[in-house]
Amino acid sequence: MLAQPGIYDVIRQRRDVRAEFTGELVDDQTLLRILDAAHRAPSVGNSQPWDFVVVRDRGRLARFATHVARKRTKFRDALPPERARVFDPIKIEGIIESGTGVVVTHDDGRGGPQVLGRATVPETGLYSTILAIQNLWLAATAEGVGVGWVSFYDGPFLTDLIELPPGIRPVAWLCVGPVHEFQQTPDLERFGWRARRPLAEAVHWERFRR
Repeated sequence: MLAQPGIYDVIRQRRDVRAEFTGELVDDQTLLRILDAAHRAPSVGNSQPWDFVVVRDRGRLARFATHVARKRTKFRDALPPERARVFDPIKIEGIIESGTGVVVTHDDGRGGPQVLGRATVPETGLYSTILAIQNLWLAATAEGVGVGWVSFYDGPFLTDLIELPPGIRPVAWLCVGPVHEFQQTPDLERFGWRARRPLAEAVHWERFRR
């Protein structure tokens, strides 16, 4: 295991991992530490609207990987030629290589009909689940474990694949596994898809400045 870095180091090291998985499984003890960190995320009204479905069955992983590959091709074919050329070498998933998928789900009914703090901003429930994902990602990075967020899929397909009950929606399929290294530069910057905005462009004082 890597030496435990400080929180700012972890934030800077965090990457959306695709090609760096070693092929080994993350051990259960480490995985449960990471999921415990996710489960400690803040949530509106302490509703804790998330659940974590761990997927390791090789057949289920393969079915999801095939579905994602089709969606990748469909996206690629819809791009202008110059963007397609940039996109071609970018790997968008590590479903098989990681050996472990963690599907983070959201239950908007968790906490009952009156969730403290959600009355005027109902989206805060979903925001809470996203905070759990961020906790998971940072804890994994601190453990030297890579995470890759797969978003090329149809929600109903994933719902059926892991047999989610009515009212539970999938928010993220996260590929989780040990890595050879974390890239110094995020893939989308390395391959020229899009650069990071400078902080000065994102910070506004007193009012929004265009």
